[in-house]
Amino acid sequence: MQVNPAHNFVEGKQSPTKERINVVSPIDGQVFTEISASRAEDIDMAVASARQAFTDGRWRRMAPSKRRDVMNRWAQLIEAEALPLAVLGVRDNGTEIGMALKAEPGSAAQTIRYYAEAIDKVGGEVIPTTEDKLCLVHREPLGVVAALVPWNFPMMIGAWKIAPAIAMGNSVVLKPSESASLTLIRMAELAVEAGLPPGVLNVVTGHGHEAGAALAGHMDVDALLFTGSGGTGRHLLTASAASNMKPVYLELGGKSPNIVFADTPDLDVAAKAAVGAIFRNSGQTCVAGARLIVASSIKDQLLERIVSIAEALKIGDPLDPANDVGAVHSEAQLALNLSHVEKAKSSGATLVTGGHALHAEGFYMAPTVFDTVAPTDALFREEVFGPVLTVTSFETEEEALALANASDLGLAAGVWTSDLSRAHRMVRDIQAGVVHVNTYGGTDHTIPMGGVKQSGYGYDRSLRAVDQVTHMKSALIAL
Repeated sequence: MQVNPAHNFVEGKQSPTKERINVVSPIDGQVFTEISASRAEDIDMAVASARQAFTDGRWRRMAPSKRRDVMNRWAQLIEAEALPLAVLGVRDNGTEIGMALKAEPGSAAQTIRYYAEAIDKVGGEVIPTTEDKLCLVHREPLGVVAALVPWNFPMMIGAWKIAPAIAMGNSVVLKPSESASLTLIRMAELAVEAGLPPGVLNVVTGHGHEAGAALAGHMDVDALLFTGSGGTGRHLLTASAASNMKPVYLELGGKSPNIVFADTPDLDVAAKAAVGAIFRNSGQTCVAGARLIVASSIKDQLLERIVSIAEALKIGDPLDPANDVGAVHSEAQLALNLSHVEKAKSSGATLVTGGHALHAEGFYMAPTVFDTVAPTDALFREEVFGPVLTVTSFETEEEALALANASDLGLAAGVWTSDLSRAHRMVRDIQAGVVHVNTYGGTDHTIPMGGVKQSGYGYDRSLRAVDQVTHMKSALIAL
């Protein structure tokens, strides 16, 4: 079924552009709608709308309790439309419907509520100084915040960026991935329906090298929030330096280790979690446990369990609840995944299962496991962003730690052990933004998510995200 063409959403209404982009569904590989292909002039219009909304104070000067109520109504509207939103998103990016319902509209609504409740609870400070002066520290919104979000979980990650920014009184220009924009446009429409004044949230679509570049280099954008690839992150830093030196906060993916020690409490639980950590959403999650690092004494037992579970997964139409895993996002991503498989084969890694495309229509890939992957292999170090798991064994805790940290990336990690002291040592020494112990994955908007090394800097989620969209102004007052 075709979906009505989508337009930019600027100043509270649709804003058509001259050029369009076809949207291909990964479910069947067919074009099912189109979106706007924004140019620099379209970005200028959206930024000008956001700037005017900020300058005249239509939102930031509204009473905190009223802003909170608007955001809570927004969350309610998203929840009321959860199923249509999830289906629309699945047609756009291929995530299995069960996961999409929870991780997209469900997560977005929870995130919006969380920051709505923070509006009248996050404030400034009174600083004691000398006896004849009073220092007041005011927390103020930055102004116009630009957010660029990826295609894998656009509503969830979009909410992580825009909810704290809007809650603190900023205006936002949101640029989704050109291949997953539809739900975010609808989310912005629902925001205005809930009472968010026009111009406070604008959504512009288009290609990264055009619309994204124009937004990143815009002189009237005060901060840039981004989740995506390291290559694009570097371009954004360059754009900031070449324009107004706006702060840039980056989450750039990972190649996350999942370490299983011989004393793990339950191998069956660890195996099931390892499968979910890499194969849910066809491996297209930033924190995917892509590197299984396992004690040599239990490797064969664990690998047998993982392969058995992986080969039993039903891969197919993500709108069919009977399927466990949906589609790879695009034909290009599927081709990239398969190129990693061929490279791994040539390097001497052992293909245990999978490694091939599935189905004649759409973009699907069999869950893939490689054993005997050396830390020098490209597959051990490079993010695939697909359903490909590497297996590497170790003998000692020190060796496991060295393998875990043998990456330029550091977003997430997992540790499985019954030894409490070892768990704490690994949490302390693994170079990652989040370490799961005897579990893997799951999101919680109350805890910060950020990376180290080339996984970026800055934080999504929690009250830490508020710091990125506000600044502190000090007032020194003589008494």
